[in-house]
Amino acid sequence: MAIPDTLGAVGESATLARIFPRLPAAAAELLGPGDDCAVVAAPDGRFVVTTDMMIHGPDFRLAWSTPHDLGWKAVASNLSDVAAMGARPTGLVVAIAAPADTPVAVLEGISDGLRDGCAALAPGCGVLGGDLSVSSTLTLAVTAFGDLEGRTPVLRSGAAVGDTVAVSGALGLAGRGLALLFAEAVDAAGDPDADAAARLRTREPELVGAQLTPRPPLRDGVAAAVAGATAMLDISDGLAIDARRLAGASSVALDLDSAALGSNDDGVDHTAALEGGEDHALLATFPAGTTLPGGFRAIGRVRAGEGILLDGAAWSKPSGWDPYRGWNGGRG
Repeated sequence: MAIPDTLGAVGESATLARIFPRLPAAAAELLGPGDDCAVVAAPDGRFVVTTDMMIHGPDFRLAWSTPHDLGWKAVASNLSDVAAMGARPTGLVVAIAAPADTPVAVLEGISDGLRDGCAALAPGCGVLGGDLSVSSTLTLAVTAFGDLEGRTPVLRSGAAVGDTVAVSGALGLAGRGLALLFAEAVDAAGDPDADAAARLRTREPELVGAQLTPRPPLRDGVAAAVAGATAMLDISDGLAIDARRLAGASSVALDLDSAALGSNDDGVDHTAALEGGEDHALLATFPAGTTLPGGFRAIGRVRAGEGILLDGAAWSKPSGWDPYRGWNGGRG
């Protein structure tokens, strides 16, 4: 069996020469990777920017995720934040730190996932550059940019009493997928098991896919802004947590309808919809009577008060995604 090329054996320059051709170009790119900086067009004169990290251990397990999965999820999770501002995703800067014995093929797979994720979720968005370094733990740090195209950014703080609360995207599926992985894709010692994960992906492709290769409704971010959304955010930590953030920023209460939350065909009930994390759906509020755009569906109403309500009663459970909770320090 041939010994695979590793990052330590090949070195940075040769590795970059192998992954640059795999990366997607951005439509707004005037100068891409290769110089000290990229040059990007900003026709609006403004842009939105966000950053996120994915670390082997608390954020992903290599026994469960392929390198392609990691690249795809880096696109999905970062560009969902751009969409939540009502902006069109335009570019990514990706920094990767990896152990020296990591096969170069892993970075090639991540690059392919970045390319395919951009093409499927945000055509015209591409990778503008980044950095490579060495670390004992595989880490991806991604910065994402978006174009407001002349529109006012949609903030978390604009919801008003009487607005319709709406969501685009599935709720609770990613959380159920993660629960299945922890329950069934482990060995006798409780450590992540690649073979068990592969079998689970075959048996439950929708649930596991929602966790490992999410498909956020990125186009609906712009659609919401055009339709007059008063507030919006990306549901990354779970509906209960993120709805409370929007309510707090707007100094209102969000009264959610349990029947509307438990509407997924996969059988997710309202509790799973509220408590699941990493959905990367879009939560928005619209003036009463607005025809909801794209895939948005009504799930409640903005009321006077604070926090979140479920069918008129206060919901105070803090459950949702928290990378510091429930992690035993292993990298898996």
